[in-house]
Amino acid sequence: MKLFIKLIRNLLGLIIATLDVLTRGKKLKRSLEEQQQVNAQAANLALYQFFACPFCIKTRRAIYKLNLPIEKRNAQEGSPHREALLQGGGKVKVPCLRIEEEGKVEWLYESAEIIRYLEKRFA
Repeated sequence: MKLFIKLIRNLLGLIIATLDVLTRGKKLKRSLEEQQQVNAQAANLALYQFFACPFCIKTRRAIYKLNLPIEKRNAQEGSPHREALLQGGGKVKVPCLRIEEEGKVEWLYESAEIIRYLEKRFA
């Protein structure tokens, strides 16, 4: 039964991810100089996520629309990123945005909070 539920969850996640790619819309346009500045700032960010998680898909969609080259780290079981998320953030919960600034690291959970932070900082 547990395997069946996992299969259904993964299938639904794949369908949602596919629909996301097909209906994504346009990226935010910036001048070359502005985009280079954004790219440099985004280099200090990483999104810990599961591919098929609806909240992760929502967050990735916002990242795409804001035209942010944020590294995406898979936190599935067996991934070294899962252990890093647990050690750094204190829990395995996705999506989680790792923000490194001035030598300090902050772990931001909840898709709505992550999107609000990214829109405030980059929109």
